[in-house]
Amino acid sequence: MAGILDSVNQRTQLVGQNRLELLLFKLIGPQRFGINVFKVREVLQCPQLTSLPNQDPFIKGVAHIRGQTISVIDLSKATGGPEIPLTENCFIIIAEYNRSVQGFLVAGVERITTLSWQDIMPPPEGAGKSSYLTAVTEIDKEMVSILDVEKILNEINPVSTDLSEEVADASVGASLGERVIMIADDSTVARNQVKRALEPLGLKMVLAKNGQDALNQLNEIAEQCGNTIEEKVALLISDIEMPEMDGYTLTAEIKSNEKMRSMPVILHTSLSGVFNNAMVEKVGAEDFIPKFHPDELATAVKKWLKIED
Repeated sequence: MAGILDSVNQRTQLVGQNRLELLLFKLIGPQRFGINVFKVREVLQCPQLTSLPNQDPFIKGVAHIRGQTISVIDLSKATGGPEIPLTENCFIIIAEYNRSVQGFLVAGVERITTLSWQDIMPPPEGAGKSSYLTAVTEIDKEMVSILDVEKILNEINPVSTDLSEEVADASVGASLGERVIMIADDSTVARNQVKRALEPLGLKMVLAKNGQDALNQLNEIAEQCGNTIEEKVALLISDIEMPEMDGYTLTAEIKSNEKMRSMPVILHTSLSGVFNNAMVEKVGAEDFIPKFHPDELATAVKKWLKIED
């Protein structure tokens, strides 16, 4: 298991080709789950965990790993399932989300598999608002669930969406008139975080649940525009990891379309790594903002809307 991610640094060529690699794992029971390899730093046998006073009930304990103290989340319990009772034969997936490192306790880790984002589908409509799924796919004729990790983390440690007084400015939206900005993200929690953060700018916003949904909406709007889509949509904020079409592919589609290419695109993602800057330049996005810092995002929005402070 120690070598399962030995080649992770060589996997960056998949980015921008609408492909991803999933690390498959199990919690309690036969159901299989997946996490994008680009979120994963390391997979290791669960070490001894230390409990802390008044720790969150979903935190199994903390582990000291490579000089860093990391909180370990019982991923089964955090998603409404039973607690993983024993940790001796379990694994920890060390992952980086939203500029912080977390450990996820899982019962077992299987393998890494390569897929196209076109094979990753949104969760069933009947899943409801309480669902912890952000997407599903089929592997070996079995359903694999991709968890909405941003929702799980936000429930344990809610993210502030408040703008500072220096950045908040309702006149930004007024200067756009009837033009809107679009937010594309497969996580309902993440979409709403961005929306709440930008409301103090007075912006009118439309939402898309993934890259394909965003492109479909933009194509419909473009048909109604005379010259460029910026007559109606001033800017796009897009996640990178999304079912059906990722943010890199969405950006490339936009920049290859004569009516859309002048519209600024901000890629806003929990992915991290040095490859991001190269990919942002390759697909033609105007900016890349790691999640989630409301002031930083709002400042970038004002910048690309050509709003002077």
